[in-house]
This record gives sequence, structure tokens and C-alpha cells, in this order.
Amino acid sequence: MTTNTSTQDDKNNYKGWRGIQRAFATPSALTMLFLGLGSGLPFLLVGYTLSTWLRDTGVALSVIGLVSYASFFYVLKFLWAPLIDRYPLPFLGRRKGWLVVSQILLIVALASMAIVGPESSLMTFTILVGLTAFAGATQDTLVDAYRIEIAPVESQAALAATYILGYRLGLILSGAIALYLAELFGWRNAYLVMAACILLPLSAVLLSKEPAPDKMLRIREIRIQDAFIKPFQEFFSRNGILLALALLAFVGLFKLPDQMIGVLAGPFYLDSGFTKADIATVSKLYGVWIGIAGAFLGGVCVAAFNIKPMLVVAALAVSVSNLAYLLMAIHPSEQWAFFATISADNLSQGFAGVVLVAFMSSLTDRNFTATQYALLASLANLPGKFIGGVSGYIVEASSYQTFFVISTLSVIPTLLLLAWLWNKTHTK
Repeated sequence: MTTNTSTQDDKNNYKGWRGIQRAFATPSALTMLFLGLGSGLPFLLVGYTLSTWLRDTGVALSVIGLVSYASFFYVLKFLWAPLIDRYPLPFLGRRKGWLVVSQILLIVALASMAIVGPESSLMTFTILVGLTAFAGATQDTLVDAYRIEIAPVESQAALAATYILGYRLGLILSGAIALYLAELFGWRNAYLVMAACILLPLSAVLLSKEPAPDKMLRIREIRIQDAFIKPFQEFFSRNGILLALALLAFVGLFKLPDQMIGVLAGPFYLDSGFTKADIATVSKLYGVWIGIAGAFLGGVCVAAFNIKPMLVVAALAVSVSNLAYLLMAIHPSEQWAFFATISADNLSQGFAGVVLVAFMSSLTDRNFTATQYALLASLANLPGKFIGGVSGYIVEASSYQTFFVISTLSVIPTLLLLAWLWNKTHTK
């Protein structure tokens, strides 16, 4: 009885405006700021910034789309997440040990990308892109598990917001700063600097505390098949097969409109007549701060309102904002159109990112946080990765304008699924 009363008191401590302040002021929130920066750095360096590098060296849109498949590790990370969940390294702790290894691998892989470059051997370069994506995806898995385990459910929205703040700062470094460096000193030096930036989240890991293991997680003598099967078995048994599949499909389709554009955004800006410095200033500097504003708006709204209405708002915002890209297609090389497009796109992305993270966190069991959250996060990127890989062919066969309209309409299945799920989940 005492435990239940204490739990209820903890929940009440995170209610209202004071609860929001308390959640954002925790040491865990500061840690997540740096870990978010570490997650944001490699994601763009194997995505948007990489596509810009390839287009800048004259690679065709269709080839750029195919190279983007090397970053598929971000949607497959749930396959090795069970090993991370159950088998700690013999140093630093269950979460910190793997984090350090993944970040060191990131430094090596990024530096190797810089040294090889796409001009000398596109095949070798693509393999290094895949290695970077593998290390970045592993880091993401661990950061997500760390966030869920380090603080109560009631403060997860605040941790998601500070994580995304750090993530957006990482996007400034790997987006705007990398593009400026490439303009001034070349792509090789830009990527070498990015590799050095991973030292920041690495230091944060070494200084952070290890989450206290749950009672169940102290059992190390677990069979490897249990490590892989039990997290998925628990998710399906808790929700039922039909509801579980619907939830996974919903998560997978939620960000599809945005992800369809992601691979070709940088090449589209170049083809619209903007320089790397223009792209850095508008898209990856100004745009990131707009994204941060959207993230904090999302964090406050999730804390203040029920999650379901916010899912509707977020899905519609991500979809409709894609129509703003038509402005740039109709008005190439005009700065006002560039700013308007980036404002609409990044505000909606930031808002929707926090809403989705909070929703996915509510779906996980704390005994299997790394595996279940990795599954959800992977599915959140899977459809977009598939379509993004062939997006270059779609544009070459039609036009940028047609592609943007198609991406906007891709929200329809998401809204239909949400309507079906509305009264079938316990999430409010």
C-alpha cells in the first residue's frame, strides 16, 4: 500500500506547470542533451549531408538514392538490440560500455569516410557509410534504452524534448557546420571535424551514471533465444496480435511524408540554384532552430494534453508541410520561398518527433526497453527508407513537383490506422 501511495505521489509531482519544470530540470535531462547531440551527428552524415556531397561531385539522383540504402542499419537495429539488452560488456556498465564502443567505432568510420571519399572508390565509400550507420544505429538503441530506464514515465516527454534539442544541435554541426566547412575547406576536412565532434557525447557517457538494473535484468544466465524472442513475445501477448500489428504499422507510416523527401532534399536545394553556404544557413542553421522550437512545443503539448489528439495534429502537420516544397519548385533561387519551406517543414518535424517518441515510449515494457523501442524506432524509418532509395528514379521519371504532391498524400493510410486504433489502446 505504501508503494502504491509513493508511486502516485511521484506521478503527481510531474503534473501541471511545476511538474513540467521539474521534469526539465533533472540531471537526466542534461545528460540526454549531450546524448541527443551524439545521435544527431551521424544521422545526417549518412543521409542529407552525404547526399549533398554526392550531388556536389556529380553523382546521379538515382545512384544517390541507391547509396542511401547503406544507411539501412538504422531500420534494422532491432535485430541486434536483444544482445545489447542482455549481454553487458565487462566495463563501465550495461549501457555505458556499449555506448563507448559504438561511439569509438563512429569516430573511426567517419574518419575513414573522409580519407577515402566517393571519388576514389564509390563501393568502398559506400561500405564505410554502412559501417557509420551501423555504429550510429547502435548508439541510438542504447540512448533510447538509457532514456527510458533513467527516469520515470512521467518525465519521458521532457527527456524526449531535451534529447531532441541535443539532436537538433547535432544536426547543426553535421548539417550547417559541415556544409560551411565543405564550402571553405573541402568535404574531407569537414568529415574529419565531424569525427572529432563525437568526442563530446563520448565524454558525456563517461561522466554519466549507469541506470539501476531492474530485478529481472540481474539474471545474466539467459539463453540467447530468450533474449531475441521474449521482448517480441511480450509485446504481442500484451497487445494481442491484431492490435500489435496495427500499432507497428502506424508507427512505421507516421513519418512517411517527411522521410520520402529526406534523401533528395539536399540535391533538390542544389538543383534549385542554392549554394552549399545557402543550404547551410537556411536549411541547417535557421531550420534547426525552428525544429527546436517545434520540439519544445511538442514536449509542452504532450505534457499538457492527451497524446492521441497530438498524434493527429502531428501527422497532419508533417504531411501538409510538404506542400511548401512546391514554392521552391515554382520559385527557384528565391530566398523567401526557401525560408518559408524550411519554416513549415522543420516546425512540423520537431513537433511530430517529440509526439512520436513519447507515444513509442508508452508502448514499451521496461524489462525490454532497448529491444522493443529499437523495433518501434526501426519501423518508424522503414517505409521511408524503402521509398527514399528509389526517390531519385521517381523524380527522374516525373518531376520534383509531382513527387512532393505524392509525399503529401502518403499520410492517408496513417490517419485511417489512427482512427481504427483510437478506442483500442490505453494511451490517452
